[in-house]
Amino acid sequence: MAIWLTLCGAVVLLAYLLGSFATGYIAGKVLKGIDIREIGSGSTGATNVLRTLGKVPGAFVLLIDCLKGVLAITFVYFLFNCDWGQNLIPTTVDVRLWQPWLVTLVGLAAMLGHSKSIFLGFTGGKSVATSLGVLLAISWQVGLATLGIFAVVFAISRIVSLSSISGAVAVSIFMVVFHQSLAYILFSIAGGLYIIIRHHSNIERILAGIEPKIGQKVGNEPEQTA
Repeated sequence: MAIWLTLCGAVVLLAYLLGSFATGYIAGKVLKGIDIREIGSGSTGATNVLRTLGKVPGAFVLLIDCLKGVLAITFVYFLFNCDWGQNLIPTTVDVRLWQPWLVTLVGLAAMLGHSKSIFLGFTGGKSVATSLGVLLAISWQVGLATLGIFAVVFAISRIVSLSSISGAVAVSIFMVVFHQSLAYILFSIAGGLYIIIRHHSNIERILAGIEPKIGQKVGNEPEQTA
C-alpha cells in the first residue's frame, strides 16, 4: 500500500508541475522579449496574452493550457489501466472508488499549478483554460456544456471574466445533470469556487460597470484574464 500511495502522490505532484508550465510567460518572452506579468492584468493566462501579443498567440496559449488539464487526467487513466500500474494496485484498493478521487486531486493540482506556478514565484493565470481541459477529460459532455455557457455569455457580454464566472457556476449543475460521481461533483464545486475567487477583482469591476470587453482599449486599467 505504501508504494501505491507514493505513486498516487507522485501523480498529483506531476499534475501540479504540468499545470505550472507557464505557456503565457514563455510566449511573451519568445515573441516580444517581455515578462507578461508586468503588462496588462499581470496574468499569464490566454486573455492577457490575447490583449498583449495578439489573436494567434492567445489561441495557442489557450490550447496548450487546456491540454495541460487533459494530460494531467490522462496520467491517472494511464496509471489505472496500464499493465504495470495494475500490477502495483493493492488487492484492497477498489479501483472504481479510488480513480475518481485521484482524478479530482490531480485536476485541482493542475489548476493550482497554473495559477500558482512554482516556476514563476507562485504567480500565473486564473486556471480557466486548464480547468476546461480537466472537465473535458473527466466528461466531455460536462466540458462542452460548460464551454457552451461560456460561449453564450461571451456572445452577449463580450466579457471574458463574466463568461468564465458563469461557466464556473454552471459546471456543478452539469455534473449533476450528467450523473457524475460525488468526487467529480465536489471537484466542480471546489474548482468553480477557486475560479470565482481568482476573479474577485474582475467581479468588483463588473459590479462597478468598468470591466473591459474584448477589443476594448483599456489603457492602464487592469484587464480581465482567463
